Amino acid sequence: MHALSALTGIVATLAAGTVSPGPSFVMVARTAVSSSRGHGVAAALGMGAGGVVFAIAALLGLNGLLLAVPALFLVLKVAGGLYLAWIGIRIAAAARLPLAVGEGAGSSPSTGASRGRSLALGFSTQISNPKTAIVYASVFAAFMPAAPSLGFDLAVALSVFAIEAGWYALVAVALSSERPRRAYLRYKAWLDRIAGGVMMALGLRLVWSGLRPS
Repeated sequence: MHALSALTGIVATLAAGTVSPGPSFVMVARTAVSSSRGHGVAAALGMGAGGVVFAIAALLGLNGLLLAVPALFLVLKVAGGLYLAWIGIRIAAAARLPLAVGEGAGSSPSTGASRGRSLALGFSTQISNPKTAIVYASVFAAFMPAAPSLGFDLAVALSVFAIEAGWYALVAVALSSERPRRAYLRYKAWLDRIAGGVMMALGLRLVWSGLRPS
């Protein structure tokens, strides 16, 4: 029963954090409305895979490692922030480029490869934010039983994947419907600039939080 209550606490806390807006939401939302439902879901699966990486790292004691080696956390913050800012720059730079989206979109032979890129983008966006790693480590430290079993660890990893991938898949499905996509195509330049600006701001804020004096 103690293991079940611990798992429930981890799932509830991580679920609440996952649905809060952030760079992952921006990336999945833009992928869904600009490409296709399949691309958005692929990005969501990448988010789930990234969440599993964080879960495994937390189970292995990531929080203790980062506390023991503060310089490592600084490097992760700066590198992750710069990566998020770079994604934002790319989005904003492509704001004026035309985008053809129709009923037949995604039916070309390169669809599998492009969905693979969406999955990779979701994964890299997820793991580029070390603050998420700290959240995972803190939540696990608060709820983990003293001697977790292998079954418990597997249940945690599967739950994390279901939370991350499930939520972002819902976002992708909702935003890839006809009305949101028409609105995106109509206001693409402005929406891309806003999305790119948000990503850049989040990335630079992460860099600043790492470099500013404590």
